[in-house]
Amino acid sequence: MEDKKKDTNRDSSENDLDSLLEGGVTAKNSRETIHCLNIIGQIEGHYLLGDNQKTTKYEHVIPLLVAVEESEDIEGLLVILNTMGGDVEAGLAIAEMIASMTKPTVSLVLGGGHSIGVPLAVAARRSFIVPSATMTVHPVRVSGPVIGAPQTYNYLRDMQARIIRFITDHSRVTERKLTELMMRPDEMANDIGSILAGREAVDCGVIDELGGLKQALTALTEMISSARGR
Repeated sequence: MEDKKKDTNRDSSENDLDSLLEGGVTAKNSRETIHCLNIIGQIEGHYLLGDNQKTTKYEHVIPLLVAVEESEDIEGLLVILNTMGGDVEAGLAIAEMIASMTKPTVSLVLGGGHSIGVPLAVAARRSFIVPSATMTVHPVRVSGPVIGAPQTYNYLRDMQARIIRFITDHSRVTERKLTELMMRPDEMANDIGSILAGREAVDCGVIDELGGLKQALTALTEMISSARGR
């Protein structure tokens, strides 16, 4: 009876893990087991977005990252990004989770890694971007009515400082260069900031390397092999 109970508990925990990992795919071969997490569309935070919008919900991603970190089978995480950005606090929360994982992590920007997608891309230990992808770097913005202008300005300034600190702590770009990219007035038609193509994102130090799926998987495999040897 006790053995049956243990089996039932194990089956239940495996089902719970499977349900959490539905946000991507777990790939296993003779060498290693990795989980691929997709961060696509708009990062949904405290407010629900419309049914016709593709979203990544942070309340789904955060427990998924915990499940990957605690799994005895999964050895590494590949994060695929094609996002327009979204909720700043939700995106930064996901980025902090990825950055604090002990397992090897690699990110790959396909299509776009815009706005809060930049911290998400640099959160992994190694970051890649394909040549055709772009990344938009701009200051923190607010929409809707503003009740207290000085208080709102201070909040946005402090939030932007946290984002700049996170990006510079997890990439090669300097604070001066990142601030310069954020404040460019001649790059975007209806905003200030910069749009970086794949090579530009690498040259300025935001992303580590130019490459696609092959390069990202090779880097992740090497990191997993190194982690096993410790």
